[in-house]
Formats: sequence, structure tokens, C-alpha cells
Amino acid sequence: MFDDLLLANDGYATEFRLSGIAAPAAKGFALLTCMDSRIEPLAMLGLAPGDAKIMRNAGGRVTDDMLRSLILATHFLNVSEIAVMQHTHCAMTSRTEEQVWAEIAAELPDAVDEDRWEFGTMADPDATLAEDVERLRSCPLLPPEVRVEGWRYDVDSGRIARLIAS
Repeated sequence: MFDDLLLANDGYATEFRLSGIAAPAAKGFALLTCMDSRIEPLAMLGLAPGDAKIMRNAGGRVTDDMLRSLILATHFLNVSEIAVMQHTHCAMTSRTEEQVWAEIAAELPDAVDEDRWEFGTMADPDATLAEDVERLRSCPLLPPEVRVEGWRYDVDSGRIARLIAS
């Protein structure tokens, strides 16, 4: 697979058109969303390359690393509005932390270190989204004028619902 992907990149590079796009987010927007393959951030929001900062992880969670990236984006990359967008039918809602650990331990029993990792499962997606939005809103290193919202993307319809307005 790696060889196929790098070969495809050769073709992409011959047609490359993104050189010269400035690093700051042209529209002042950042999206934190899930790594789910059904999510196409630029297309679904009518954005173009360079318009926004897109950050992804399992579940679209506000982890320490995402928070670090958003702090930097608001201070150095023109971001003044952030949407945390989780989605329907997310795998992170179908297991508990304990179930994730049990499945991993079944495959790699000698590697499990439960004190080191938290996977961010979501028993209550609405409450989790509210917690993640609040974590951003209460972060002392984000400028107070930064607007933060919480959204839910429906993977069956392609529609986004604003659940927590700024």
C-alpha cells in the first residue's frame, strides 16, 4: 500500500497548485473534528485550502494536544473562531474505556499501561461535546474574544447541526 500511495503522490505533485498559500487561516476558522473517513471538512463547509485550520483525532475530542494546537493557531495563525464537530455513529460512542482496554489487552497483553492512555470514549455524546466546548472556552491561554461552538455532523445526511452556539 505504501508504494501505491507514494506513486499516486508523484502524479499529485506534477499538478500541485497549493504552493504559495499563506500559513494563517484566511477565514480565521479552525475545525476540530474526528478522523472518520466520512468527514470531508473543506467540501462540507464550502472552504478552500488555506481558509481554515483543520485538526482531527479519534472522536473529535479536545485533548491536550488539540488544545496546544488551537492555542498556537489563535495566537499565530489568525484563528478567531473554533468549531468542535463530533458526528453521529462514532466508534468512540460504542465502547467504554474499559472495553477499549480489554480489546487491546487481548491482542497485546504485555503492552497495556492503563495509567498512560485515555482514549476519550463518549457514553453521552451531547455531554461530551459540551465538556469539550467548555474546556476551550475556559482555557486561559486562548484569547477571550475567540468564539467557540459545538456541532454534530450527521454521517447519513451530510448535515451539520449547531448544538452549542457561541
